[in-house]
Amino acid sequence: MACFDGCHCISERRQNSILYSILKNDIQSAQNTQQRIPRVAVSLQACSCGSKKKVVLRSPQTTCKAASAVLVKTLKFVKNVPCFRELPVEDQHVLVRSSWAPLLVLGMAQDRIVFETTETPELSMLQRILTSGPDKTENSPECSAPGVSVVDVQGIKLFLSKCWSLDISTKEYAYLKGAILFNPDVEGLQCQHYIQGLQSEAHQALNEYVKMIHRVDTTRFAKLFIALSMLRSINANVVAGLFFKPVIGAVNMEELLLEMFYGKQPEKDE
Repeated sequence: MACFDGCHCISERRQNSILYSILKNDIQSAQNTQQRIPRVAVSLQACSCGSKKKVVLRSPQTTCKAASAVLVKTLKFVKNVPCFRELPVEDQHVLVRSSWAPLLVLGMAQDRIVFETTETPELSMLQRILTSGPDKTENSPECSAPGVSVVDVQGIKLFLSKCWSLDISTKEYAYLKGAILFNPDVEGLQCQHYIQGLQSEAHQALNEYVKMIHRVDTTRFAKLFIALSMLRSINANVVAGLFFKPVIGAVNMEELLLEMFYGKQPEKDE
């Protein structure tokens, strides 16, 4: 099946089209956001009991506002990539749903959005008894403490710290975004091979840029790839629960994303 009979990116100018567009859009947005996004102090807390402990944002209004601004900019970036717009709408939906969370965290790293968390108290035995009922189990949302796992939050903070220690440039962030957005391993894609080619272009362009700019540091590309692997392990539900649920509640992120992206509610299956 030919997915892109009219796509200019399939021509000899395909690589220049996608990579130039990614860079152009990202550089313009980066110049306008460094001073707009509020920053909050970081407080890393050691966890001695694994994933049972949960944390919430210490300043949810401030941090959620910053995360929302990054999400808006991220979706705008995605919409402005020509080859993404020429994908079938179904593939666009699949890629947006699968990549919004890692792209958001990557955008937070680029804008140096840091946040502080505080541990949530565990429900007492009496609270568990009072809040439980015949239709509720011990592990149901109603019976569990609010917040997200401290281990998951530490994973996000470790990724942010990794990016800041590498002092990633605007162009490197742009190539990383391309590699995350065009993920051929997501199920349900119609043009999987074409998307795989776009991701390969992003990887190749990042490697060539690193070799040109960081000639002395021969391990930089490997370090960036490790950061990319860390990013892909971040759970979208954790990102939604940490940065959006405290302010807008248990919203359906898929519906919210499609409404923000296309300005309409997603169509219901018949």
